[in-house]
Amino acid sequence: MIEGLQSFQNVFKIPELKRRLLFTAGLLVAYRLGAHVPTPGIDGHALAQFFDQMQQGLLGMVDLFSGGNLRRLSIFALGIMPYISASIILQLLTVVIPTLERLAKEGEAGRKKITQYTRYGTVVLSAIQALGIAYGLERMPTPTGASIVPHPGWGFRLLTMITLTAGTSLIMWIGEQISEKGIGNGISMIIFAGIVVRLPSAIVASYTLITTGEMKLFVFGALCALMLAVTAAVVLMQEGQRKIPVQYARRVVGRRVYGGQSTHIPLRINTAGVIPVIFASSLILFPATLTNFMPHPWMRAIADALSPGRFSYTLLYMGLIVFFAYFYTAIVFNPIDLADNMKKYGGFIPGVRPGKKTAEYIDHVLTRITLPGALFLATISVLPDFLIRWFNVPFYFGGTSLLIVVGVALDTVRQMESHLLMRNYEGFLKRSRSRSGAFGRA
Repeated sequence: MIEGLQSFQNVFKIPELKRRLLFTAGLLVAYRLGAHVPTPGIDGHALAQFFDQMQQGLLGMVDLFSGGNLRRLSIFALGIMPYISASIILQLLTVVIPTLERLAKEGEAGRKKITQYTRYGTVVLSAIQALGIAYGLERMPTPTGASIVPHPGWGFRLLTMITLTAGTSLIMWIGEQISEKGIGNGISMIIFAGIVVRLPSAIVASYTLITTGEMKLFVFGALCALMLAVTAAVVLMQEGQRKIPVQYARRVVGRRVYGGQSTHIPLRINTAGVIPVIFASSLILFPATLTNFMPHPWMRAIADALSPGRFSYTLLYMGLIVFFAYFYTAIVFNPIDLADNMKKYGGFIPGVRPGKKTAEYIDHVLTRITLPGALFLATISVLPDFLIRWFNVPFYFGGTSLLIVVGVALDTVRQMESHLLMRNYEGFLKRSRSRSGAFGRA
């Protein structure tokens, strides 16, 4: 406990890290303040009634990722999902369009160009989604028959489209600023903040269920134990690695001897982190949100099929998570480049030929260890459906939110660790402390 407090105090001894933390906290506070600015032309009471009726369905899932902004229809109601959808589209197009593929290989200049295209795509997707939501809200009655939009028409639609698109653009800017000047991945941090801010209401909802007798105390205790077990499993899978041994041959250059040492390549079981869950959720929510607000019968059928709890939704969601786990891993990890670099510096895997055979071996191992990681992500992500159906628990106690919260927290702590260890401060994790101690003794 004392060591943990000492490590936490070390954070504020580094001016740059302290500045990054305060900058991140300031932007997250600004994001949460904007979540309480309502979109004009909406009857807030009628909208709340409508969401109380739909909270266990698709809109409840969308509201989770928007941090409760959709329920209030604030200026941030669309959340960061249009940006994620645009990023997915650009990454998929990079694989099939040679021009984008060349841009991706041009380094920093190409990356900036692709980021600019992603911003344009975000604005277009936001405008389409906002217009669809405006149309849908004009036709959506509440359980009491009241109208959510007192004065419908093109004035309301255009105002809503401009307001929500501007809100998403501002969130996108906040996320990019956090990634560049703060701590952690900005987009993930925004989703993280939206989920964590719902914790007090989830605790109150659980207490209400226990006091009214709708949930037994024993069941609540079992759920808490299950959450701890799932959290431990998430940490284990996020930190799990397969270490491939690497040997470097000795080279004599002048009077100096280089190489002759043994090391390893750490291949993570879950290389993509929580990105597959965020990507899959975004991809399945974008069309489902539009169909949910359109009155046509076949659109309603699609919205029902894509609602949480349905077998078609569960199957599609799990399949997308597995697909994006492999897809994102293939983007961020290139076995061919790694094998070429090893060959250049005289490194080899014992029993494997350098060059092409090494790349094939690494790719084979990575493919095999990614499968259990992807299946674990998919299984944990559909956990809320079973908890809601069997135990009537608040939606917050779900795998998707838990995965994102734990994953983002681990990534953020890892970044803070790197800042601390670079300046010879003791970190948070025991593993890092022992490693830094070994370096110090050496």
